Amino acid sequence: MAADEHDDGPEGTREPEKPAPRARPRRAAATPMARRPVVRARARYVRTSARKARMVCVHLRGRPVDEARAILAFSPRGVGRDWSKLLESAVANAEANHELVGDELIVREAYADEGPTIKRFRPRAMGRATPIEKRTSHLTITLTPAP
Repeated sequence: MAADEHDDGPEGTREPEKPAPRARPRRAAATPMARRPVVRARARYVRTSARKARMVCVHLRGRPVDEARAILAFSPRGVGRDWSKLLESAVANAEANHELVGDELIVREAYADEGPTIKRFRPRAMGRATPIEKRTSHLTITLTPAP
């Protein structure tokens, strides 16, 4: 027997054999969501806190545009009006720029990020002042055609 055939190296350690790479299953083209056009509209510096805006946008995700309009029309929160205007803007963008039918769209994403905080002071007793933070938010809505 030749010495280099079964040479385990020093102290009998041997490198484990690497398993053969597994063949990845091929995807059937791309996912349908990736091919569909995505329409986005943003409203920046909206004078409401992001926390209050998020309470409304949770109800919009995954809904058809007609249903989202109804939810916003009957929303008791004031920021519902801002979301409604943004939704109409996104639908108009889809119809004008991407030649999509507005009633056949669904809300893919809706989220509110924090904007800059406007800082003011309020006079108080004995010459003191307390800070007031007027928060703003950036609203984003994304539409895509229904499957």
